[in-house]
Amino acid sequence: MQKTKKSVAKRFKLTSTGKLMRRTPGFRHLLASKSTKQKRRASRDKQVAEGHAKPLKRCLPFGL
Repeated sequence: MQKTKKSVAKRFKLTSTGKLMRRTPGFRHLLASKSTKQKRRASRDKQVAEGHAKPLKRCLPFGL
């Protein structure tokens, strides 16, 4: 039986179409010095590049 890699499950989410989504880094502290545009873009989730997504998807056998 293949187990879910919990470190990957906490950081990434699979969409219904099978894309892997991630959070934008650098959005936890020092927000006063960042521009509004930077903060607005960082608040959205980003898609993981296909080359990086392949091994990560193997760590999520049940599609969490």
